Amino acid sequence: MTIYSTRKRVSPLTRNRIRAAALHEFAYKGYEGTPLSDIAKEVGIKTPSFYAHFRSKESLLLHLFDDVLQERVETVCRLIRQLEASTPDEMLFRILVLFCHGEDVSEEKLLFLKRLTLFPPPALEQEIKARFLASERLLSEPLCRIFREAADLGAIRPIPADELLASYYCLVDGCFVQRFYYPPHEAEHRLRLAWSIFWNGIRA
Repeated sequence: MTIYSTRKRVSPLTRNRIRAAALHEFAYKGYEGTPLSDIAKEVGIKTPSFYAHFRSKESLLLHLFDDVLQERVETVCRLIRQLEASTPDEMLFRILVLFCHGEDVSEEKLLFLKRLTLFPPPALEQEIKARFLASERLLSEPLCRIFREAADLGAIRPIPADELLASYYCLVDGCFVQRFYYPPHEAEHRLRLAWSIFWNGIRA
């Protein structure tokens, strides 16, 4: 005798729609400002149906955060491969622009990333920091390699790669935040000024 399950099948399409709706709501209204009912309404499902796809609102947030971080790492690593024949200063500048202006990342995802890294929900703060730092470590080695190769070529002064990396991340973080406070042309102008001072400070 064949026994048929009465459990409803979970639709991947609905799950993806939940993720898309949640990303939008979290990016523009914040985690605390987004009740599950708003996400469910956007998707066109009842709030209890949400739990067929995700364990909790916290679980959904962390899934989205992991997705955005992974996309960020993959995009930067892809750009590094594309720029293998470029000069060190061109490589580092293009990576800086990608970090801050997200040529291949949507404005929505950049805003979501800014909110979570600068203003994480208190209950998830340590988890979010740990995941962000883990993704950063994946980028640190290829960036350090660029600095080491630049030093070997005589393009920059012989400064330890970890010190250069720390300074570069400070540059990235500052320019990333400024893009949300200034018009695009002003943010780009400031980025170029900051980059010029950084590069002139380390060049040979």
